[in-house]
Amino acid sequence: MEVKLKLAGDTLVVRLQGELDHHAVTGLRSKIDTKLSQVNNVLFNFNEVGFMDSSGLGLVLGRYKLVSEKGGKVLACSLSPGVQRVFELSGLQTRIPVFATEREALNSV
Repeated sequence: MEVKLKLAGDTLVVRLQGELDHHAVTGLRSKIDTKLSQVNNVLFNFNEVGFMDSSGLGLVLGRYKLVSEKGGKVLACSLSPGVQRVFELSGLQTRIPVFATEREALNSV
């Protein structure tokens, strides 16, 4: 799993590439959390994620909880078919708005 973190105003953009599973989540969680004090919102870009399991789901939900507690938003964009399926089965899209592109998501915050 590769991750690129970018600040866009008060939003942390998390661009993920690879498989979002238990092995990837362990290091990824701390990388994201160290940046949360600098931002209000987090945008997960899933464009290049082919697989996401329950650990990935837990990562997103955990960031949702942390960011929501301080009044921010968590958004998602560019869901690959595999990630789209996880979002649908878990009902995650009822809590986290999903956008077609990163630009659309950033324009909404």
